[in-house]
Amino acid sequence: MARMEMSAIPASLTVPAETSAEAYYQLGLMYAAGRTAPVDLVAAQTWFNVALARGCRQAAAHRQELALEMTAEQLARALREARAFLTRH
Repeated sequence: MARMEMSAIPASLTVPAETSAEAYYQLGLMYAAGRTAPVDLVAAQTWFNVALARGCRQAAAHRQELALEMTAEQLARALREARAFLTRH
Protein backbone atom coordinates (compact mmCIF):
# COMPACT_ATOMS: atom_id res chain seq x y z
CA MET A 1 0.00 0.00 0.00
CA ALA A 2 1.36 3.40 -0.94
CA ARG A 3 1.97 5.95 1.81
CA MET A 4 2.09 9.68 1.36
CA GLU A 5 2.92 12.28 3.94
CA MET A 6 0.49 15.20 4.00
CA SER A 7 3.43 17.57 3.65
CA ALA A 8 4.55 15.67 0.54
CA ILE A 9 1.30 16.21 -1.36
CA PRO A 10 2.07 18.20 -4.49
CA ALA A 11 0.71 21.74 -4.50
CA SER A 12 -1.50 20.77 -7.43
CA LEU A 13 -3.37 18.34 -5.17
CA THR A 14 -3.81 20.56 -2.15
CA VAL A 15 -7.18 22.15 -1.62
CA PRO A 16 -7.50 25.78 -0.53
CA ALA A 17 -9.03 26.27 2.92
CA GLU A 18 -12.08 28.05 1.50
CA THR A 19 -12.95 25.03 -0.62
CA SER A 20 -16.16 23.19 0.17
CA ALA A 21 -16.34 20.11 2.34
CA GLU A 22 -17.42 18.23 -0.79
CA ALA A 23 -14.01 18.90 -2.37
CA TYR A 24 -12.24 17.33 0.62
CA TYR A 25 -14.63 14.38 0.37
CA GLN A 26 -13.78 13.96 -3.33
CA LEU A 27 -10.08 14.06 -2.49
CA GLY A 28 -10.67 11.25 0.01
CA LEU A 29 -12.47 9.23 -2.66
CA MET A 30 -9.58 9.84 -5.05
CA TYR A 31 -7.07 8.30 -2.63
CA ALA A 32 -9.40 5.50 -1.54
CA ALA A 33 -10.08 4.39 -5.12
CA GLY A 34 -6.68 5.15 -6.59
CA ARG A 35 -8.05 7.67 -9.10
CA THR A 36 -5.22 9.83 -10.49
CA ALA A 37 -3.06 8.89 -7.49
CA PRO A 38 -1.94 5.62 -5.91
CA VAL A 39 -4.28 4.10 -3.34
CA ASP A 40 -3.38 5.56 0.04
CA LEU A 41 -5.74 4.61 2.84
CA VAL A 42 -4.19 6.99 5.36
CA ALA A 43 -4.50 9.94 2.99
CA ALA A 44 -8.08 8.92 2.12
CA GLN A 45 -9.00 8.65 5.80
CA THR A 46 -7.34 11.99 6.48
CA TRP A 47 -9.35 13.77 3.80
CA PHE A 48 -12.58 12.06 4.92
CA ASN A 49 -11.86 13.33 8.44
CA VAL A 50 -11.34 16.86 7.10
CA ALA A 51 -14.50 16.65 4.99
CA LEU A 52 -16.54 15.49 7.97
CA ALA A 53 -15.12 18.26 10.16
CA ARG A 54 -16.11 20.76 7.46
CA GLY A 55 -19.67 19.40 7.37
CA CYS A 56 -19.78 16.72 4.68
CA ARG A 57 -21.96 14.00 6.21
CA GLN A 58 -21.26 11.60 3.31
CA ALA A 59 -17.68 11.32 4.51
CA ALA A 60 -18.75 9.59 7.74
CA ALA A 61 -19.87 6.39 6.00
CA HIS A 62 -16.76 6.16 3.85
CA ARG A 63 -14.54 6.94 6.81
CA GLN A 64 -16.16 4.15 8.83
CA GLU A 65 -15.93 1.65 5.97
CA LEU A 66 -12.28 2.49 5.31
CA ALA A 67 -11.43 2.16 9.02
CA LEU A 68 -12.27 -1.56 8.82
CA GLU A 69 -9.31 -2.02 6.46
CA MET A 70 -6.82 -0.01 8.52
CA THR A 71 -4.65 -0.67 11.55
CA ALA A 72 -4.99 1.36 14.73
CA GLU A 73 -1.67 3.03 13.92
CA GLN A 74 -2.88 4.05 10.46
CA LEU A 75 -6.11 5.45 11.91
CA ALA A 76 -4.19 7.43 14.53
CA ARG A 77 -1.87 8.84 11.87
CA ALA A 78 -4.80 9.88 9.67
CA LEU A 79 -6.44 11.63 12.60
CA ARG A 80 -3.20 13.46 13.49
CA GLU A 81 -2.74 14.56 9.90
CA ALA A 82 -6.34 15.77 9.65
CA ARG A 83 -5.99 17.74 12.88
CA ALA A 84 -2.74 19.27 11.67
CA PHE A 85 -4.35 20.27 8.37
CA LEU A 86 -7.39 21.75 10.10
CA THR A 87 -5.25 23.82 12.46
CA ARG A 88 -3.26 25.23 9.55
CA HIS A 89 -6.26 25.91 7.33
